[in-house]
Amino acid sequence: MPELPEVEVVRRGLHAHAVGASIEAVEVLHPRAVRRHVLGADDLIGQLAAQTIASAERRGKYLWLVLEPAGVGLVVHLGMSGQMLVQPPSVPWEKHLRIRVVLDSGADLRFVDQRTFGGWSISPLVEVDGTLLPESVAHIARDPMDAAFDLESVVGALKRKHSEIKRALLDQTVVSGIGNIYADESLWRAKIHGNRIAETLTRPKLRELVTAARAVMGEALDQGGTSFDALYVNVNGESGYFDRSLSAYGQEGLPCPRCGAPIRREKFMNRSSFSCPRCQPAPRSLGHR
Repeated sequence: MPELPEVEVVRRGLHAHAVGASIEAVEVLHPRAVRRHVLGADDLIGQLAAQTIASAERRGKYLWLVLEPAGVGLVVHLGMSGQMLVQPPSVPWEKHLRIRVVLDSGADLRFVDQRTFGGWSISPLVEVDGTLLPESVAHIARDPMDAAFDLESVVGALKRKHSEIKRALLDQTVVSGIGNIYADESLWRAKIHGNRIAETLTRPKLRELVTAARAVMGEALDQGGTSFDALYVNVNGESGYFDRSLSAYGQEGLPCPRCGAPIRREKFMNRSSFSCPRCQPAPRSLGHR
């Protein structure tokens, strides 16, 4: 699933190529693409009609377009394979095109989703701590790339967690934007095993971890995000290449870039965790698997 850097790449593309354009027509080509909009496809089409895309916004892994004059947010759930593409109308429709928007700029805004886990919905905007957010996103915490991100507040919240530190990092109500990839990379940089209990870590160590998360996601953003296949692309259909710089995630059996020990893969929350058995020793209660 796309994480903060991948979603920010898409947001920047939409800012450059779709913001300021008005919507002339909308086609919903698959019902699952609007299943989160409870009033259905016809209502979504009606609410989008004649709206102007005023801005493209993001918090963590959540993306939305602000529509004027309605003053609502078009929330875009990318899911596992969702793509937001800006295409000339002459480009043939993609095989998995789910929603097509005709813009007055002469371009199409296309939502392509092979696995149909993503979708669009319209949400009213509400003010939270001085920021306008879609109501459906209002519970999501600020992310490390947010100008108003409060590092010490997040460190305090993590210090109060009785769960594994990786589980706490993935909690989008504590700190948003971090998914499985960047959690593993951040934990590797901070030399912390993901199964360590958050409250047992010192505040300086937690501060180091969150700072590492900000750094690794910033580096990934500079490289267009992490693309393991053709599903993770920007609005022009181009893939990122941060996967070439990963130190832990997906590197099972390869030497740790820091110490040379083979990277280990373990099960965690119905997914996989990757860590260095030497740099990131497992808690004693777990042992080494």
